[in-house]
Amino acid sequence: MRRHRMGQSGISSDARRAAAPRPPALTMVFPCAVPLSSRAQPVALPPVATRDRGHETGTPNANGCVWGPSRATGHPHGTVLIVTLWVVLVLAGLALVFARSVRVAAAVSANHVASLQAECIATGALAYVMARITETLETGVADTSDAYEAMPVGEEGYFWVLQSNLESDQELQFGLTDEAGKINLNTASEEMLLKLPGMTAELAASIIDWRDTDSDVTAGGAEDEYYLLLPTPYHCKNGPLETVDEVLLIKGASADLLYGEDTNLNGILDPQENDGDLSDPPDNADGRLDRGFYHYVTVYSTESNVDAEGNSRINITDASAVSQVQTLLEETFKEDRALEIMIASGLSSSQSFSSILQFYYRSRMTFEEFSQIADRLTTSSETTLPGLVSVNTAPKEVLLCLSGLEEADVDALLAYRSAHSDTEQLNTIAWVTEVLDQTKATGIGSYITVRSYQYSADIVALSANGRAFKRYKAVIDTQGTPRVVYWRTLTHFGCPLDAQIVAALRKGQPLTDAGFTWR
Repeated sequence: MRRHRMGQSGISSDARRAAAPRPPALTMVFPCAVPLSSRAQPVALPPVATRDRGHETGTPNANGCVWGPSRATGHPHGTVLIVTLWVVLVLAGLALVFARSVRVAAAVSANHVASLQAECIATGALAYVMARITETLETGVADTSDAYEAMPVGEEGYFWVLQSNLESDQELQFGLTDEAGKINLNTASEEMLLKLPGMTAELAASIIDWRDTDSDVTAGGAEDEYYLLLPTPYHCKNGPLETVDEVLLIKGASADLLYGEDTNLNGILDPQENDGDLSDPPDNADGRLDRGFYHYVTVYSTESNVDAEGNSRINITDASAVSQVQTLLEETFKEDRALEIMIASGLSSSQSFSSILQFYYRSRMTFEEFSQIADRLTTSSETTLPGLVSVNTAPKEVLLCLSGLEEADVDALLAYRSAHSDTEQLNTIAWVTEVLDQTKATGIGSYITVRSYQYSADIVALSANGRAFKRYKAVIDTQGTPRVVYWRTLTHFGCPLDAQIVAALRKGQPLTDAGFTWR
């Protein structure tokens, strides 16, 4: 039989330990004070003002245990759930961020691939243009616009070659542009420059000073004294312009004067170019496109002073060439007629001629006679003739720049040119004498030609998915072996095509099935 040691109060030592104060960190008082004899009495403990595990604190349970303060006030499973939710939320966020990053990377890669496709298409388009030019030179058959409109390149995309449509601002035009049909900024007189659309007197004079080799200031122009005082100073070039955009460096020039409202250089009146001040560029919302003078000028036109067979021309202003002219006349006409022409023209008396048209009028030849020898004659001793304007291709705005011509004269030239476009009538400059009077014809005789050797191509390449485009301007010189003399990106000017074209490609719709009417 187990014996319990009792104190003087009749309470066992176990009971005394149970009644002793406990550290508040314990959940309840253990072990419970259980009476071992009829004399032992439970010790009453003060109530505890907390609830633990479903029991009222301070109340003995069936075993006589009293609940005390608890270290925890609830199930630990709630904390685990919250932590789990946070972890899931963070992981979900990371997954979304990663998915977005992958999506952006995929889009960037797709755009990069499309950009490379467009770049390759543009390069291929240039090779195509060179091949077409070579074929035209060999066959003499001119290309049609269909050869440069929405040309497919396998399944990679399409390209266009835009041509300035100076007769309409509502419809795109395709093909090569003849640079000889423009005013050459390096050779035009100040009078001719002033007749360009939008040209100012200040800019015309400044162009003269920019390209000449002296330091004399033209009235209204500028030399080093002006340019060296600019915030970013530079010298007056005193040399020929190398590009049309070089004009922007010259005093009095601005993008508004050069490009007008046609900021994307497509020759079309786009919505943003006809909305006033609602969007760039600034425009007058008059329903007409202000093209500036960009489309009417060049720096590339030049030709060799040789005839169609490549033989050097005879300079009728050279006294030593009189015998050559006589020989040419005798080979072409009868000897008696050749003598009549020589006497009438005054060649034997060494008269000077401003142009071969002046020789034509003095010689009293018929139009048919002069047409046979016109290409063999010249009034210049230079081997190359820069800046001559082709009367066969120049638009109205350019022809109006020629000295002495009025609008009625230009309209008559254009009408005659259109009526005889498929004949040999336009093979020499003699045809202008059929339209103009003697004074006006001889006045422009030294500035005109019917030859064209430099052509520009505005190439627009579009990827098959419509994600990217590239745009370049190329100038090809066909004298001798065709070669590229100028290659510049125009991509920063924007896509010149209708937005519906891009939208169709992005939808995967081939342009051949889209039924587009090119505007």
